[in-house]
Amino acid sequence: MAASKAASVIPLEVVERSIFVIRSHKVMVDADLARLYDVETKVLLQAVRRNAARFPSDFMFQLTASEHAHLRSQIVTSSSGHGGRRYLPYVFTEQGVAMLSSVLNSERAVQVNIAVIRTFVRLREMLSTNRALAAKLAALERKITGHDEAIQNLFDAIRAMLADPPGPRRPIGFNREHEKP
Repeated sequence: MAASKAASVIPLEVVERSIFVIRSHKVMVDADLARLYDVETKVLLQAVRRNAARFPSDFMFQLTASEHAHLRSQIVTSSSGHGGRRYLPYVFTEQGVAMLSSVLNSERAVQVNIAVIRTFVRLREMLSTNRALAAKLAALERKITGHDEAIQNLFDAIRAMLADPPGPRRPIGFNREHEKP
């Protein structure tokens, strides 16, 4: 029952679209998390500030201006000149999201965290599968490369025969001139 309840709170695909890779970490932006938890971003960040010791730099960090600009080019966000954000956003790693459930004390927070953690795990499994596929592809390329040498030798032999054509050829077919009467 708990699994179906977590799935009904938030579809995993929605969570998946909110995960980005920044500084080689899969992260979620504070505003996206606040939307999922159904709280304002400032409420989420206020709860985090009150429990700062629970969020070391590998759980949560603030984006630089260039990272924020790159992120904004990937997603649609409001500009700071038109009522949007006036500070750089914070992002949370998988561990930071897990820690949010202890800071945000609500049933929805627990259910959203379950969905988010499941999504991170699913992404990790997909990445593992892709690595295995990449390894198999590399092995196949190495195998073909061994055959490429044999194929290359065959082409070299054909080119050599074309470059050094044989002498005059005898006509093919029946020739009566060589018959003796």
